[in-house]
Amino acid sequence: MIEAKDISFSYGEREVLRGISLEVGEGEFVAILGPNGAGKSTFLRCLAGILKCDGVFVKGRPINDYPPRELSKVLAYVPQRVEPGFLTVFDTVLLGRRPYMGLTPSERDLKVVEEALKRLGIEELALKRTNEISGGELQKVSIARALAQEPEVLLMDEPTNNLDLKSQLEVMRLARELAREGKAVVTVMHDVNLALRFAKRFVFMKDGRKIADGGLEVLSEKLFEEVYGVKVEIGEVRGVPVVVPL
Repeated sequence: MIEAKDISFSYGEREVLRGISLEVGEGEFVAILGPNGAGKSTFLRCLAGILKCDGVFVKGRPINDYPPRELSKVLAYVPQRVEPGFLTVFDTVLLGRRPYMGLTPSERDLKVVEEALKRLGIEELALKRTNEISGGELQKVSIARALAQEPEVLLMDEPTNNLDLKSQLEVMRLARELAREGKAVVTVMHDVNLALRFAKRFVFMKDGRKIADGGLEVLSEKLFEEVYGVKVEIGEVRGVPVVVPL
């Protein structure tokens, strides 16, 4: 569905990504993990086509060959932070329908927006302006706008930012559901335990390189010490892996 082939990226003379390859197929839920400065967000922005580099393909086609409107129908990106504005929540989510809309939204556009709001549990916020809601609520609005694009590939950078515990679980359950519906879902995460509970595949990065890639079988105390520089103990609670720093 989306593929990176040996991509590198630099900000000026500072190399941030060093030859990373990754292929994510239909129905996969991948969490990208690693310490601050590992290049995770930069890598995600390269996958989204926001940062231009060679070697990224969406559905077998170079991402740089896609016109923006066409790419927006296939791929959606949720950033770490979203700035509030004067639009209502409903109209903000409706912006996700721009690739499909004419001069005015159709009945289908409005229905898709309503469904996106419902999936995020923010229907009651529809008529509020985004500068009148909390940071966590604004994060849910950003995810709803991405869902309104009806993408086949969903990329999310720290989607649980500003969310309370209940909302974190709701968003991660939604991400898992979307993968089960056939979307390719890739999230950058800092909360390792939350990622291990919901994702099925884990990519560990450090210093702009991919250190490990796979399912639960790649987890080891040695890996966490190599990637994060801390000793951990890996346990299990009700069948879910739990990483405890020592």
